[in-house]
Amino acid sequence: MPALAKGASSAAFHASHAATARAAAAYRRPKARRVASPLDNQVRIPLPEGERTITRRQLLIGAAGLGALVVVGAGAQAVTKAKEAASAVDTLEVSSDAVTLLSAGSYSALEGDAPLALAGEYKLPYGTLVWANCDSYAACLLPTEGSTPLTQAGIVSLSDGAVATVLAEPASTERGFDIYDVRCDNRGMVWVEANCLTGEWRVYQATHSGNAIGTPVLADSGTSDYDVPFIAAAGGRAFWQVMPDSTGAASTEASLLKSAAFGSSDVREDWRSTGRMATPIYSTGDGVVVTPRVDATGVYHQLTLIDAASGTMKDSMTLPAGMKPLEAGYVEGRFTFSFDAGYSQQEGLSSIGTYTPIDEGGASGSEWFCFDRNPTAAPAWTGTYFIVKSTRTVSGVDFASGTYFSLPCPSGCDDYGDYLASSGSVNSLVTYVAMPASGETEAHTLLRVWKA
Repeated sequence: MPALAKGASSAAFHASHAATARAAAAYRRPKARRVASPLDNQVRIPLPEGERTITRRQLLIGAAGLGALVVVGAGAQAVTKAKEAASAVDTLEVSSDAVTLLSAGSYSALEGDAPLALAGEYKLPYGTLVWANCDSYAACLLPTEGSTPLTQAGIVSLSDGAVATVLAEPASTERGFDIYDVRCDNRGMVWVEANCLTGEWRVYQATHSGNAIGTPVLADSGTSDYDVPFIAAAGGRAFWQVMPDSTGAASTEASLLKSAAFGSSDVREDWRSTGRMATPIYSTGDGVVVTPRVDATGVYHQLTLIDAASGTMKDSMTLPAGMKPLEAGYVEGRFTFSFDAGYSQQEGLSSIGTYTPIDEGGASGSEWFCFDRNPTAAPAWTGTYFIVKSTRTVSGVDFASGTYFSLPCPSGCDDYGDYLASSGSVNSLVTYVAMPASGETEAHTLLRVWKA
């Protein structure tokens, strides 16, 4: 695995287990990359040392942290073309005076303890990765002590921290396959297996009872011509996003959002996008958010909320031409998105950070908030708080009172803090952090559950 940059090494705590590192090094595929756009002739300047973005997916596949870049300008020709194309597409328009930045000082830090109560604190194996989008369970990827298998899939009960290893080895029996990614909701689990020898991947899903899964169902498969899919669990269905590798034989193929009810072999195509989608799938609990390309001249990405039950679009918002979000979600009736690059010509959407309208259903003309710190995870919502993971802390923002807070970090991890595992609107907020060995305490992953 390439050495991580100094500013990113602490944030990479959750990939430090030797087995996970070996899995990362083994995969020559898949890879997640940003796609070139018509504005790629812009000048990009690295941020000061330490301000870097690393995603959990990059860490798992062994990608080194890339320096965050600020877009400082484009040729006049590119700008002119973008403006011409914009006339045919209804895009989000946000003026500078409609955005409140956290750094502007309009929001004040709460004094004393954070307003979220610690409802549970549990020890998991060191190097465990966790994802949660419901209030009862979280999915986890567990490292092993050996090389066969490299990882196992588990389900964590958020009420007592009990971990059930529901998939002790891959469902695929061929040599080279390992469990690569996993998600669950209250009813089922979806996971991806990838082959480091051939570049093949397979999407499996099954029902679960909390401590066991039903018979695995092979939902989809592909070759190295397609990226290993991003996955999500929502509304009792498994979702996966199939995108062509930008340099492979399928590079001109469409991207697809597919789904299947847990335990069923019937696959539904929910969305088709020309070219690659911009972000991973985001689970809202009863739906998912994807960011397909708009079928228009120029490059536009549309934040799209899909209802899990029907597969139909419930809401959408199109970003200005050339703007590509790092993450996109939907919390408390409003879209949210983040940028790991700034766009100097886009007025209110010019800063690195995580954006959301202050009021439900906000769009053009609304008041917006920007948590202008380098984003490292998709946001969530619990109680009255908008929850964001920045470089070092998990923070909550209360729009009504104009206040914010940071969750306290366990001793010894103040320089990187908890990682946000939750997405969507939840009552049980899940964070986790890798704790090194100290005295008689063995190294472990500390999972914490918070409630408003």
